Amino acid sequence: MSEDRLSEAPGRGSEAIGLAEALPVATDEDGSPPEPPESHPPERPLPLVLATPSHEGWLAARRNRSRLWWRRASPNLRGTVYMITALLVYAVMVGAFKHLGTAIPLVETLMIRQIIMSAVVCIIAGRSLPLAFKTDRPGLQIFRGLITLASMLCGFSALIHIPLAQATAISFSQVLFVTVAAVLILKERVDAARWIATILGFLGVLIMLNPSAEGLNIWALMSVGGALFGAGITVSVRILGTSERTETILIYQGLVLMIVLAWPAFAFWVWPTPEQWFWLVLLSLFGTAGQWLITKAYQVGEAAALAPLDFSRLILAGFTGFIFFSEVPTATTLIGAAIVIGATLYTMRRNARGRPGSDLSSPP
Repeated sequence: MSEDRLSEAPGRGSEAIGLAEALPVATDEDGSPPEPPESHPPERPLPLVLATPSHEGWLAARRNRSRLWWRRASPNLRGTVYMITALLVYAVMVGAFKHLGTAIPLVETLMIRQIIMSAVVCIIAGRSLPLAFKTDRPGLQIFRGLITLASMLCGFSALIHIPLAQATAISFSQVLFVTVAAVLILKERVDAARWIATILGFLGVLIMLNPSAEGLNIWALMSVGGALFGAGITVSVRILGTSERTETILIYQGLVLMIVLAWPAFAFWVWPTPEQWFWLVLLSLFGTAGQWLITKAYQVGEAAALAPLDFSRLILAGFTGFIFFSEVPTATTLIGAAIVIGATLYTMRRNARGRPGSDLSSPP
C-alpha cells in the first residue's frame, strides 16, 4: 500500500502545478519501482509556493512600474510632483515659524536654519562634496544667495506679524512676476491656457485678499517684496539648473546666508529653550527638504508651467492657520480658494498632457 502511494505522488504533484500529466509507473519483479535510465532523469515537481507570487516580488514589480512611469513622464509633470511635495513640506516649516513668532529674532532663526540645512546637504553629498563646490557661475550663485536672504527676511517677517492666509495671498503676486520673467528672460513660450490659469489664480488671490486702505500696512508691503525677490530666485534657479548640481546651488546659498547673517545673529542672539530648539530643528529639516524639492521642480519643469501650482500654498496656509492658530477663513477666502484650486488642478492636467521633451535638469 505504501509503495502505491509513493508511485502515485509524482503524478499528483505534476497535476497540482500543471507541468505534466501523471503517468503509470512500472514495477520490477520484486514490486519495487525500477530506476529510471540515466539519460532521462525524472522531472521533479516544483514546490507549490513558487506558483504564488511572493510579497517581495509584488513590491519589486510595483517599484519597477513606478520607475517606468517616472521615466516616461513629461518634464513638466515631474516638476509638478516635486512642486506639490515641496509645498506640503513648506506648510510644516511655515507653521513652525509662526509658532516661534518674535520669541526668537528672525536673523537668529534663519542662521540656525541655514547651519542645519548646510550640514544636511554636506552629509547627503558625501564623497561628492568636493564636486559640489565646483561652479561655472559663481557670480550668479552669490546673487541668488542674496536675493534668497532678502526674500526670507521679507516673507517670514510678514507671516509672523499678519495672518497666514493674508501673508500667503499677498505673496502670490510672485506668480505674475515669474510668468513675465519667464517670457522676457528665459524666453519660454507661455500658451493661452497657462496665461488664463495664472490670471484666474491671481484673481482668486485678490478676492481672498480683499484689498482696502486699512489692510495695507508695512508687513503687507514686505510680503509683496518677498514675492518679488522670490520670483528672482525662481528665474535664477532655472538658469543655474542647466549647468549646476542641486547640491551646488544649496551649498552656495548656505555660504552666502551664513556669512551675511553671522554678525546680526551674534548681536541679537537669544538662547532658545528646549521646546524652541525642537521647533528650530524641525523647521530647519523641513526647510531643507522643501528647498531641495522646489529647486528640483524648477530645474526639471518650465517656470511658467509650475508657477500657478504655487497657489496650493494658500489652501495649506488656511488649514494651518485654522487648526493651530484659530484663524477662521472668511467667505471671500473660501470663494477665492475655490478659484485657486480650479486653476491648480487645470494646470496639473495641462502638465500631465505635455509630451516628454528635452530635460534641462542638472546632473543627478
